[in-house]
Amino acid sequence: MTLKTTPAAHAVQLIDAVFPGDTNHHGTLFGGVALAHMDKIAFLVAARHARAPFVTARTERIDFENPGRIGDLIEATGLITRVGTRSVDVEVELVAENPLTGERRLCTRGLFVLVAPKGPDTKLPFPPLPEPAPSVETGRLHMVDMVFPAQTNHYGSLFGGDALKMMGRAAFIASSRHMRRPMIMGTSDRIDFKSPIREGEMIELISEVVMAGPDSVLIRVELWAENLMNGERRHSATSTFTMVVVERAA
Repeated sequence: MTLKTTPAAHAVQLIDAVFPGDTNHHGTLFGGVALAHMDKIAFLVAARHARAPFVTARTERIDFENPGRIGDLIEATGLITRVGTRSVDVEVELVAENPLTGERRLCTRGLFVLVAPKGPDTKLPFPPLPEPAPSVETGRLHMVDMVFPAQTNHYGSLFGGDALKMMGRAAFIASSRHMRRPMIMGTSDRIDFKSPIREGEMIELISEVVMAGPDSVLIRVELWAENLMNGERRHSATSTFTMVVVERAA
């Protein structure tokens, strides 16, 4: 299978790093963790398109072609391929990327069928299948995530620490892709949170390189919240992070 290196404009992308807790004794990504990433992105794609609650009804057969390894970046990209009366099909592609070399490997691709239950939040008919749109390279990295109950305080909004963790991860991924060297956070500038992010909302992190030197890079990260049921978007925070190169011991 060929890699879709640049997702279409209506695709949604989740990017994470493979940590030791996500791997088996061979140092490769657990299949269940990979499927969880794929299912999450399938839900976000479906909910964002139809503005309705969805549950996963089934997945087609999924064959793993290449492993994700400790330290790799894992990129899950979802795209609507069919819109039905109360269901949608989402094709999800999972790619592993070596952050130091830029080598990309297709791990797997699968089809997820999601169904919206009957109720006041499910408004029919769903919007039609979107037309393919040409990709535009902007130099800005877009990645999404979702807020679950364990990440919220007693008010039902995202913990500030979890928001900082997500922004730091976005800065790490953007700096690693730009420098192709081992990176760590050197400085985090002041961050003012302007709007709370609530349980069940989608988070979009938009990062870009502001300035780069031989051994450091300045990354600007925007944090946005999106209500998946009505499409309302809110700017929650923006900050810059200085990421520095750390050379591994010989």
